[in-house]
Amino acid sequence: MKKSWLLGFGFFSISMTWALYNAFVPYFLEDYLSSVALIAFFMTLDNYFALFLQPWVGNLSDATRTRFGRRMPFLLLGMPLAAVFTALIPFHTGLLTLILFMMLMNLAMSLYRSPTVALMPDVMPERERTKANGVINFMGGVGAILAFGAGSVLYEANEIYPFIAAAAITLISLLILSTRIQENRDVPSISTPDKSLRRVSFKGQFDRTTVLLLCAIFFWFVAYQGVETLFTLYGKNHVGLTEGEASFSLLFFSLFFVLFAIPSGWLGKRFGKKRMILTGVLGLMAVFAVMPFIHSLLLLRLLLAAGGIFWACININSYPFIISTGSEESIGTRTGLYYLVSSMAAIASPPLLGQMIDWLGYPVLFITASISMLAALLCMAAIQERGEKPSAGLGNPAAPSVK
Repeated sequence: MKKSWLLGFGFFSISMTWALYNAFVPYFLEDYLSSVALIAFFMTLDNYFALFLQPWVGNLSDATRTRFGRRMPFLLLGMPLAAVFTALIPFHTGLLTLILFMMLMNLAMSLYRSPTVALMPDVMPERERTKANGVINFMGGVGAILAFGAGSVLYEANEIYPFIAAAAITLISLLILSTRIQENRDVPSISTPDKSLRRVSFKGQFDRTTVLLLCAIFFWFVAYQGVETLFTLYGKNHVGLTEGEASFSLLFFSLFFVLFAIPSGWLGKRFGKKRMILTGVLGLMAVFAVMPFIHSLLLLRLLLAAGGIFWACININSYPFIISTGSEESIGTRTGLYYLVSSMAAIASPPLLGQMIDWLGYPVLFITASISMLAALLCMAAIQERGEKPSAGLGNPAAPSVK
């Protein structure tokens, strides 16, 4: 499990940077734009790049062979570029330069996000992947906590400081990963000759279980991405919180996600991933449904804490689930598909929910999110686990696909 903790540094830097981006960049955009829908649109503009790049990069990394490995070259290229453009965001001089830096940062992150996450199933044996996913998401949650906690303090001192800190931590994480994880040593299949030039096809990757799971992922990310992107504006303009209080409130969601990340992985291995995901979807749907009626800061943060626990049930078990529906050779490809669907949700959700807020007011944010979680619940209920034994932690990857 030591390798899981080392791999977690990649997810740590990614989650921290995204959390800072979603918490504070809307305030920069609000200086130039009055429409919530327009702010949400520009917050998701980067996902159009991710929509096309992440599946392609994931697929490409499956076939890449270099002396650094197959995933590491993408990290060595993307992480330094992402650090530079993250640091430049608060130095924008107007709307045009702000959007330019946002797009370049997210373009750089698209180059290494899928390969970074794909390192985990590469390195970890199949039986340990659910627990290992809990560890790396624990690290990612710690990054989000730092972003919402320490980041809020830094932002209050100077809006530049959080972005400089995120850039520095990204570079430190790259140093740890590149020196402690050596793919040619740690990934047995990396040097297999008959796979050296093999490209995994997207054809045959979409059996019934995979399609239903991808649909469920899309719907719960529609809810999550919309709430995460627009919550600080919701807290400021509807609940009456200060900017610091609104961003700090998200810490409770991230904190309890972190606390339940490793237990969720263990429970997914013990009782089955589908059961844990269904529990999380039901719970988060209930949290979102109640949220419009809450105006107390204490109750708001308690609900966010409960939401973090339920989100851990979903998030920790969904990635190993999508990996288990394919072959070992398609790990990068399926990782790319996972992020393709989440990017589609990130593109569709914030502008749609932002426009609905413009029309109907801020409470519609959580009403729509709860409806989207209901759609995810219906998709998950229709999935058959193909004989997965709960104690095994993963489904049977060799099960035949149904075209």
